[in-house]
Amino acid sequence: MGKFSGCSYVTADFLHSVMNVSSPMVNSSFSESNRTQLSIYSQITIEIVRTSLIILVFIGFFSFLYFMKILLSVYFTTEHIRDNSRYILFAHMLITDTVCLLMCLLLMVCAIYVLYLPFFICYIIVAGISTSFVVTPYNLAVMSLERYVAICFPLRHMEICSVHNTSIVISIMWFLGFIPVLANIIAMSSAVQKEIFSVKVKCNYFAVTMTSVQETINSVHILLSLIMVGVILVFTYIKVLLVAKKCGSSAFKASKTVLLHGFQVLLCMTSLTTSFLELSFKDYVLLLRAIFFLVFMCLPRFLSPLIYGLRDEVFWKYIQKIYMKPLIAAA
Repeated sequence: MGKFSGCSYVTADFLHSVMNVSSPMVNSSFSESNRTQLSIYSQITIEIVRTSLIILVFIGFFSFLYFMKILLSVYFTTEHIRDNSRYILFAHMLITDTVCLLMCLLLMVCAIYVLYLPFFICYIIVAGISTSFVVTPYNLAVMSLERYVAICFPLRHMEICSVHNTSIVISIMWFLGFIPVLANIIAMSSAVQKEIFSVKVKCNYFAVTMTSVQETINSVHILLSLIMVGVILVFTYIKVLLVAKKCGSSAFKASKTVLLHGFQVLLCMTSLTTSFLELSFKDYVLLLRAIFFLVFMCLPRFLSPLIYGLRDEVFWKYIQKIYMKPLIAAA
């Protein structure tokens, strides 16, 4: 899970760094009126920075929602697509990513405006983020396996990748993602007092990680998940690529799709380093959080609509049919 560190109070140095504003050095010779003006100036600058970051993040989030709306509308209105395991997994990933981003956005707003939430609510949000966050790489790995079966075992594809089997695999993904949450609840309940659940906290990963056991559980789970997903992606890419050299363009396209899945996983997992970067650059914490949210949370999920909306012939055909033709007819 990407670790969301607590929101520090914005210092004057941070504001000057972000806005590139130079001001006279504050010293004991400043009059009381000058200090008052500087305080007012700092508060105005804080609000400008906060508002700018929120606008930037919301633009990214609603752009993502717009793409999701287009693709999900195609999925739910087309029976042929709903019966295909590839597109079932894709729709599942879109919904999972939307839920994850929505909860991340909530934490982002809480961090920027230093809002406090009840510990119990905070834990549910962080647990939801951690579970949905790790389910996305699982989903990408399973989608790569589906491409592997389609290319290497075409005659058994419908049997292996049936709707029923796909539903079972999705359930297994969520079970694996929820294991550390259950383990954390057990570890935390035996180490902390029950009164903590009624306390209001600045909601982030560290606020609900109260024991070293929890830290170990999360680290081991992420490490094992990364190894498992990485092995699956490398295996499927090599197998599909070998078949592509013999068969032709369709297999080559599948190998490129698997490679893009790997790039998405890499971007997702890179977000695990954000906490360490925030600790190293504390004065830029707000700016870093906005950048990390857009680059490591939004960007990997923006790739999904591009891969399946523009590159996939079936989706592109129905997108043109539903959205393009009415616009052309109206014109």
